[in-house]
Amino acid sequence: MREIKTVLTIAGSDCSGGAGIQADIKTMITNGVYAMSAVTALTAQNTTGVTDIMEVPPEFLAEQLDAVFSDIRPDAVKIGMVSSVDLIAVIAEKLAGYRAENIVVDPVMVATSGASLTRGEAVSDMKEKLLPLAALVTPNIPEAEVLADMEICSPEDMQEAAEKIYRQYHCAVLCKGGHSMNDANDLLYDSGGPRWFYGRRIDNPNTHGTGCTLSSAIASYLARGETVAEAVRLAKEYISGALADGMDLGKGSGPLNHAYRIAFDVREE
Repeated sequence: MREIKTVLTIAGSDCSGGAGIQADIKTMITNGVYAMSAVTALTAQNTTGVTDIMEVPPEFLAEQLDAVFSDIRPDAVKIGMVSSVDLIAVIAEKLAGYRAENIVVDPVMVATSGASLTRGEAVSDMKEKLLPLAALVTPNIPEAEVLADMEICSPEDMQEAAEKIYRQYHCAVLCKGGHSMNDANDLLYDSGGPRWFYGRRIDNPNTHGTGCTLSSAIASYLARGETVAEAVRLAKEYISGALADGMDLGKGSGPLNHAYRIAFDVREE
């Protein structure tokens, strides 16, 4: 019998498959781990936007988490879209109770399309209850501005914001530079101080689900025993390949090709 490392994603569902738990599961499988999910919400969305969100009841989210941890314990946990204080409270209680390890928080606040995915009051609870449990938090520029309570206009600002988040919540911070700055360079700030991970900007407008994909890839490599820095490096390499593949689906900002590493046997009828 062969063992395999396991990762749990706690996030919303994206019916169009490009983000949320669908992107997480594809990413995790492609990066060599067994994927599990606890759904926080159902969303009606596609590459052009989000039209509706239906949260799961907190009691049902608790049941999902109990079902996973009582049977197949995850080696890492990725937390994505959590839009209410009640759901955040359940997640924090369960992860602390089960002593979950290698927790990666992707503080999803706004979708690629611009739709708000987190209620205002939930942001403060995310800061208070989830970030102190995390091994790593992966904000983009707007999210880092909220978490650090400052404006970010330069690489120096990124470093200041990342350090503020690290000092306040005692978790490593990967501040992603690609959202509104003209590069694909990300800054990791942890106990070793600041480290830049440089990347080339890929000319591809299809970026739906990039944040979900990156955080899930990092969680996958943490589950496999990599350090935070090496997990970030390997995850950036993976997402660059998924973007460079150039898949084009949908009428808006399309999804990445999460399976670009897989050689498919396509047979002609």
